[in-house]
Amino acid sequence: MNAIETFKMDKSVLSVTSLSEESDEKAYWQTKTPHERLEAVELMRQINYGYDPNTSRLQRVLEVTQLTSR
Repeated sequence: MNAIETFKMDKSVLSVTSLSEESDEKAYWQTKTPHERLEAVELMRQINYGYDPNTSRLQRVLEVTQLTSR
């Protein structure tokens, strides 16, 4: 299961606050395990950079060189 499938947004909950108001985000993330935090970071990275680990591949580089004799 990838990170996108793990996290689902609850669309029934929405709160609007001002930027000067303190957030409880830090307390929320402190309740999560390090593994859950890393999964969330990976999800945000995939969303921001459009990365899909199922379709991305390493680029193969082939270089032909001449063998030199000594």
